[in-house]
Amino acid sequence: MSNSNKSKVHSEYIFRINKVLDYIEVNLGGDLSLDILADISGFSKFHFHRIFKGIVKETLLSYINRIRLERATSILLHNPSISITEIAMQLGFSDSTVFARNYKRHYGISASELRETYSKNCQVVSKIGKANDKSSGYNESISASKVNVVGNVEVRIIKEIKVIYLRHLGPYKELAVVFHKMMSKLMTWAKARGLLDSNDFKLFSIYHDNPEFTAQENLKTSICLGVSEDVKVEGEVGKMVIPSGKYAIGHFIIEPSEHSSAWDYIYGEWFPKSGFQPDEGYIFEMYLNDPSTHPEKKSVLDIYLPVKPL
Repeated sequence: MSNSNKSKVHSEYIFRINKVLDYIEVNLGGDLSLDILADISGFSKFHFHRIFKGIVKETLLSYINRIRLERATSILLHNPSISITEIAMQLGFSDSTVFARNYKRHYGISASELRETYSKNCQVVSKIGKANDKSSGYNESISASKVNVVGNVEVRIIKEIKVIYLRHLGPYKELAVVFHKMMSKLMTWAKARGLLDSNDFKLFSIYHDNPEFTAQENLKTSICLGVSEDVKVEGEVGKMVIPSGKYAIGHFIIEPSEHSSAWDYIYGEWFPKSGFQPDEGYIFEMYLNDPSTHPEKKSVLDIYLPVKPL
């Protein structure tokens, strides 16, 4: 097989597995059986499990369990009114005992202990942070010193956004190295298909995982381009829809080293005074300029977080 054909086959495999990952992310409380996921992938059940493990570097069962537990942690920390039993049921565990056992085994601390520690200290318990070598924000392109960043935050309902994407798996430091190459590759793909006819296009990154309780090698980031129509995708290019919903939108003009501080401002300064709490959904940064053209080489960006009343 020629190198060109090998590349096409590899891209097709990535495309199919990305479809499965997208489905899992929005159906954590639903039926994630091998039959359903294999059917989505287009691979036979016999081969799907091994293909999944070969690409994702985790077994299917381990991946689903980990994603459910990480989502559970987010709900535990940010939605104290939801009981642990309700969280277990909401995320597809057969009962709260199974959830509790899995949670303790994965994190080394019980769900109730985590919630109690967080409510007292307003921070993620250190055991989870140390286990996953946590970052303080969603972008590891940060300086060692603490930078005070202030943004303008508004809350409004956004319409659904259709996107095409390329996906990165791994630490944000690695993403920073390949980010511009991935963005250029995505825009080249879109331009060849007439999707960049206007200058009114949206470029952004969706952060699928929280680095405070997801190991760095498992962090998923989608480099996205908004599109106005349903697009036929192929190879490594996937598509998804960000549903309409209520979002806190933070507007920032920052140095390259200040991404983490911008996220810290929203979580540490704005949320406690806002009357809102984080909701489930996609979290993303939208890029509004080319920093190289800014007089001070700063980035103009918006940070989007789904919210609901406290």
